[in-house]
Amino acid sequence: MPAEKKSGTFKHIELIAYILAFWSFFVLFLEPIFEYYTSSYPTIEFITALANLVLLVLTILSRVLSREVKENKTVVYFDLVMLILGSLLLTYQAKFVIFFLLIRQTWFIVQFILFRAFEGKIYKLLMRNPPVSLMVSFASVILIGTILLMLPASSTEGYITNFVDALFTATSATCVTGLTVLDTGTYYSLFGQIVILLLIQVGGLGIMTISTAFALMLGQRISLNVANLMHKVVGETPVIDVLKLLRSTVLVTLIIEITGALFLFTAFAKLMPAGQAIYYSLFHSISAFCNAGFSLWSNNLAGFVESPLVNFSITFLIILGGLGFAVLIDIYHYFFSSRRVRKLALHSKIVLSTTAILIVTGFLGLYISEYNSSMKGFSVAGRVLSSWFQSVTARTAGFNTINIGLYSSASVLLTVLLMFIGASPGSTGGGIKTTTFSTLMLSVLSMLTGKSDLVVFKRKIPLANAREATTLATLALVIILTIIFILMLIEPFPFEKILFEAFSAFGTVGLSMGITSQLSYAGKLLITLLMYIGRIGPLTLVYAISIRKRQPHISYAEERISIG
Repeated sequence: MPAEKKSGTFKHIELIAYILAFWSFFVLFLEPIFEYYTSSYPTIEFITALANLVLLVLTILSRVLSREVKENKTVVYFDLVMLILGSLLLTYQAKFVIFFLLIRQTWFIVQFILFRAFEGKIYKLLMRNPPVSLMVSFASVILIGTILLMLPASSTEGYITNFVDALFTATSATCVTGLTVLDTGTYYSLFGQIVILLLIQVGGLGIMTISTAFALMLGQRISLNVANLMHKVVGETPVIDVLKLLRSTVLVTLIIEITGALFLFTAFAKLMPAGQAIYYSLFHSISAFCNAGFSLWSNNLAGFVESPLVNFSITFLIILGGLGFAVLIDIYHYFFSSRRVRKLALHSKIVLSTTAILIVTGFLGLYISEYNSSMKGFSVAGRVLSSWFQSVTARTAGFNTINIGLYSSASVLLTVLLMFIGASPGSTGGGIKTTTFSTLMLSVLSMLTGKSDLVVFKRKIPLANAREATTLATLALVIILTIIFILMLIEPFPFEKILFEAFSAFGTVGLSMGITSQLSYAGKLLITLLMYIGRIGPLTLVYAISIRKRQPHISYAEERISIG
């Protein structure tokens, strides 16, 4: 068959695939309408799933018979994996086949809109301002998640979830926060829970990471701006190229999440059937590594307050997810590299030392302040495990093994500080980041000691970093305090609880003193905004606004002012 005919055949298959994608969307999400007009909905669902699989087979064959398979082997391998997964799911439930293949088709539709429609002008426009691309990417995923969670298929009772609650949940999942207005384990169906889990995974890895990975997979070249932004998303690491960085990021994520799930399975298998234990283990492992804090139990992980296996499995997943991919890769190279000279980057040293100090400080502080409060009546082992767990989870994870509503004022203050600092750059967590906090502390120390330079581990930190750290911390406080002021005007809750909720949202933590579900619609929208800003970072907003503005080449005379 001539290459031209093969190309034409593939175009016809592609057109049919787009039409089938729209039909699949209607079948999947308008189930009540189909059931109202016909009693053969299961048959329609099965035929639709089968049609998707057949079309995928034709797509693979078309690629194999054409020269395209040589150029994009990864695409064919990806489609083969989807075909195998879809065939297995067909024996379980046709709805999930349609859902997963619809995700695949949606990406190709997005690819068409970005790269081929209007001669690729949309893609070029977005790439001129990478911070805007990042903001739009997160907002787009949140919007898609909101629509999916509003559908009757997402709730156990077949209800249409109202827009604000669906938006809140989708934002909380995508921004890996964990604050919830509806019980994840009881309100949402298996389909709804999988949607939440996918949002967590996408948000945890970073939209830019995943979208760039797909672009590379599909043979698209990325610009220098995107490459630079990728390094900022996963941490400053100029040593490795973007492709290697992406491959390492995805591989590290899979290894850690699967290992964590295996440890959790040994604990959960004692409480439930094996199939359910596998699902619960995977859900909580992904949620923990992504620092999301979503749990399928109504009381979160309070039932495992004295379980060392669950406590340490979850906390180590949180710590690893909060270190940042660049640090994890640096640690791997340090221990397993064949090079004679082994040393960690300055970034890794600061992240690891600051993380250790914060965890120990939080552990000691919570052990003392909660000894006769929320931990009253606990055994010594229970107090130690609870203090350790809450110290780790306060820095952007959101799980809890004790009742946060019983926290003493001292614990609230300590937790708010830990939530504000958060995790590290390029990680799955939020907050102003450990490096920002360290730079601020080094600035204070240099002032107290009369030094002009910021020196740590025998290395000097550029003053530009100190300026960025000060700007970030100031912006974050201004945004949080403004939202708190408005919440105080419209919500009837005590200052302490509103303060805790706002810092938890900005730090993408997910801990709450029990007021989340009681917030008004306006209050939920404000907390949603805080979660979004906390995930993308205040500096991203500044860069998005200022990147296209030309700076005037004017130098003014310098004059000192009095400080303090």
